[in-house]
Amino acid sequence: MDAERQKVVQLQENHQALSRELAAARTFELTQRRELVNASDEMDALRKRHAREIMELEMDMRKREREIRELNEDLGAVRGDLVCERATVSTLKGALAQQETAQLMLQVRNDALQKELGTLQSSFDCSAETVSKLKLDLESAQNRVLELEQEAREAEMVRRKLHNLVQELKGNIRVFCRVRPLKEQSMARIQFPDTRDHREIILSSTSESATGQERKETWNFSFDRVFEPHSTQEDVFEEISQLAQSCTDGYNVCIFAYGQTGSGKSFTMEGGSTPATQGMIPRAVDQVFRVTEELKTKGWEYTLEGQFLEIYNETINDLLGKGEFDKKRHEIKHEKGTTRITDVVVLPLRSPAQVRSLLSLANSRRTVAATLMNERSSRSHSVFTLRIRGMNAHTGEACEGALNLVDLAGSERLNASGAGADKDRLRETQAINKSLSALGDVIAALGEKSEKGDKHIPYRNSKLTYLLQNSLSGNSKTLMVLNLSPLAAHLNESLCSLRFATKVNNTTIGTAKKQMKTV
Repeated sequence: MDAERQKVVQLQENHQALSRELAAARTFELTQRRELVNASDEMDALRKRHAREIMELEMDMRKREREIRELNEDLGAVRGDLVCERATVSTLKGALAQQETAQLMLQVRNDALQKELGTLQSSFDCSAETVSKLKLDLESAQNRVLELEQEAREAEMVRRKLHNLVQELKGNIRVFCRVRPLKEQSMARIQFPDTRDHREIILSSTSESATGQERKETWNFSFDRVFEPHSTQEDVFEEISQLAQSCTDGYNVCIFAYGQTGSGKSFTMEGGSTPATQGMIPRAVDQVFRVTEELKTKGWEYTLEGQFLEIYNETINDLLGKGEFDKKRHEIKHEKGTTRITDVVVLPLRSPAQVRSLLSLANSRRTVAATLMNERSSRSHSVFTLRIRGMNAHTGEACEGALNLVDLAGSERLNASGAGADKDRLRETQAINKSLSALGDVIAALGEKSEKGDKHIPYRNSKLTYLLQNSLSGNSKTLMVLNLSPLAAHLNESLCSLRFATKVNNTTIGTAKKQMKTV
């Protein structure tokens, strides 16, 4: 704007200068004309004398006229420039007016922004005060969180002690009895009189004596828990879940299913393909993973690993191995309360889904055969072991526990199984009955030891009892799930199983030891 104004001023000064020159030229012209008039008068008198002067004057006059024409042309050009300058000035005035309007609007906007800035500054001051208060509250909350975390860790330690105390009060070896649902019509006479605690089961039968008289027999049995045929997998696991919890607390836990072929052992332990029919193994694994995840908030970090074995004809097979069975010699090692098997695949476990895949793989390799008792009968004992190691960086504690889930082979007499006609089946049945008989001998010896003191326990009489030595010797919390068939045709087998389970239930094996140390 200043440059434009200077240009306008310069043009105005040029115009004024030209105007003065034009006025001077006009004045000069008038003077010349007067002089011409005078000269004409004098020429009349002095024509002859001043002829040469007139010629010179005429020449000078023509020169002056040329100059005047040039000046007129210059004046026209200056007038054109003046018109352009006036138009430019007019445009500049319009632009200046617009700029003034814009400046006025900007000023109004600036005033509004200044007010808004003042409001924001007030809000900022309030926010700063609020932030300061929140920092104090946050610091107080963080201190409270630290106190609560410490209280939670202390409460977790108390919970572990109380949980273990409850399990010890229930007994470190317990027996559950589960009756399979009936598919056929010939059901044995089974009653469940204890409708409150569900601990009793009564079997009865009616027969005819040689003299033709009716003979009635009744057998009463009592266990830690009796599950009727309508009981679900969830009902059974609800009673078992606290034992699964003990693994994360640093205890060894053993749960094994016992019963004749076709009584529902595999269904109890492994279950079906739907969430509602899942067995104890997948449910226990889910429980362990859920508990270890919850305990992370209390400073615990866990690593889990698993193995799956079968004992077939007194030979240990690795169900997770890649090679053929019987190619490796697996030996049982007991060290400091833990049991290890040589040359078996032990896999790190990261999710319940991975465990289910491993169980499916293991079951596809497990030895099965047909018997008269069941078209698809497990002819081997399967042992799934879940090892859990935990460490707490806050308390410096470390623990190690193991969950052994055992699906025993079917127990039945040779004449009932139909194995006598087949040498392989005969050898399998004899091996199964030998190992189960050895289990009974171990249970009986443990009972005598608790009454009379020192007593040799024949763990080495079978691979099964030697493998479960730590689970039966008092270093573990042990649960036996007796599975019964409700069929009348299986009554004698059921009675044998119930008597064996009663012997187990009456056995005391001592107090489980917690595998805990400080790091």
